[in-house]
Amino acid sequence: MTAVAEFPFVAVVGQPALKTALLLSVVDPRLGGVLISGPKGSAKSTLARALAEILPHDAEGRRPSLVTLPLGASEERLTGSLDLQRVLADGEARFQEGLLARAHGGLLYVDEVNLLPDALVDLLLDVAASGVNRVERDGLSHAHPARFSLIGTMNPDEGELRPQLLDRFGLCVEQAASPGVAERVAILRQREAFDRDPRAFVDAHEAEQAALTRRLAEARERLPDIVADDDAYERIAERSQAAGVEGMRADVTWHRAARAHAAWRGAARVEREDLDVVEPWVLAHRRTVAADDNGSGSGSGSGSGGNGPGESDSGRGGASGDDSRKPASDGAQAPGADSQPQGQWGAMPPVAQSSVTTPMPSLPESTPAPKAGGTPSSLAASSRRPGRQLGRRRDRRQAEPGDPAPRPDWFATLVEHRGRRPWRRLCYRRPRSGQPMLHLVLLDTSASTLGRRLLGRAKGAVDALARRAYAAREQIAVLGFGNDGIETLQPKRRAPRDLLERLDAVPGGGGTPLREAVRHAARLVRRWRRQDAGLQVRTYLITDGRTRQPLGGLPPLGDCVVVDTESAAVKRGRGRDIARALGADYRPLAGLKAGAST
Repeated sequence: MTAVAEFPFVAVVGQPALKTALLLSVVDPRLGGVLISGPKGSAKSTLARALAEILPHDAEGRRPSLVTLPLGASEERLTGSLDLQRVLADGEARFQEGLLARAHGGLLYVDEVNLLPDALVDLLLDVAASGVNRVERDGLSHAHPARFSLIGTMNPDEGELRPQLLDRFGLCVEQAASPGVAERVAILRQREAFDRDPRAFVDAHEAEQAALTRRLAEARERLPDIVADDDAYERIAERSQAAGVEGMRADVTWHRAARAHAAWRGAARVEREDLDVVEPWVLAHRRTVAADDNGSGSGSGSGSGGNGPGESDSGRGGASGDDSRKPASDGAQAPGADSQPQGQWGAMPPVAQSSVTTPMPSLPESTPAPKAGGTPSSLAASSRRPGRQLGRRRDRRQAEPGDPAPRPDWFATLVEHRGRRPWRRLCYRRPRSGQPMLHLVLLDTSASTLGRRLLGRAKGAVDALARRAYAAREQIAVLGFGNDGIETLQPKRRAPRDLLERLDAVPGGGGTPLREAVRHAARLVRRWRRQDAGLQVRTYLITDGRTRQPLGGLPPLGDCVVVDTESAAVKRGRGRDIARALGADYRPLAGLKAGAST
């Protein structure tokens, strides 16, 4: 079977910054790889796969491989497991290598890495930290080296990456704005030529590809001799501190990247140019303090990058990765329209309002309100299931909706039959007890919540919820909607001990993009459940209900509670109507005491 030709690395139009970052990760694999953040159709995957074709050969004369980690891969496929063919043929338990073993010395590529299930992320973190894959499973104890460059691509519109894995990427390139007409034409011509005759297209660029491979090999040989002056160390330390990075990984990575760039240029020592080129890629995903006005460390990935391949290439497009605030594009309502006239609330700048200690309303333990259309939520359905008898064999009971697929326990099966074949039955792994819980909060930060300190009370309620989630070791995510946009206030992760300081920094103002917020939340819930089928998500829409946007056609949010912050005796908001439209439970915030239940 003829191998499918990959689009040549040197033939990709533009993207000088991204190309240079990828090449530096080859010059010094200790950098930890590259995260490519950008919109769909911006050549992220094309460049990542093409990189494998220009890797220099290793000491044994073999070209390192590119191994792709699919989003739906099992843990056994990633780490390795029992060799079933050997077990069935000879009755012998032997380790079968997984993707991590195959990626050793090469590249591990993950497309849409921000959608990778948490279980696989945890395994990657362990191996990335130690460089060794240890497997204790199916009666096997096995360890093997697993050092690789991690190449990940993601579309920031589809959610954030877990901070622990994000920091493991040495460099992060956030692709720039959309290409111009001339660049689009050049891209189309290149793609047309490749599709017409892939083999001929690859052959036409073979000499240029080979020259790039030789240059990479020479840079690798030069790297150990590259030195840096004291000024370089001081600049790295000062700029890292100014960016507010946590820990020392940024400093170490910056130093390595600057040395790799100097080796790539053919220089003997690190110069200011090397530090400046790699700075945005090192700090883009690590800074906690906004860049200064001179643009240093902006994270745009638009450093000179001019020493990359194809100096004549022009930049190819992609949206900036910083997309935490999304415009309210719902055509049902003009921006800024809510219960207050645009001239009063919409035109005023955002106003800070500190939190007010407020308990979160007690929520129902039993069946929550059904989804729109009368379908009960998954949580409601699970609460009505008949109790399961302890000790009942899993393979005899009828599967229930939402149950994970049973997983055979091959080692237990071998032990039970003690070498006798054919096997009478398979033994299955015990299902995990309990299900992970995620609290998704939609916090109304529009201008109408500033009166009567409604926003401050709502912040206090969110903090109370976060503290209870922290005590229960549950996850939380908080989105703010106001100022005609949606902003991620707290990414999805284990609830922190204290969320109050972050909430107090959130200003209020502008209109109320309620429809966009609900639609965005529905997309997030669907994605999270694809990643973890057993995840329970409870959504809290905390609002004063002051919106003029139509409520028809809102997507259901499943297990959802609308918390009405409006405290007036005669309510002008539409909290109850919003709850009805979402098929959600309705709870007023005012006058309620904290409950133990979440």
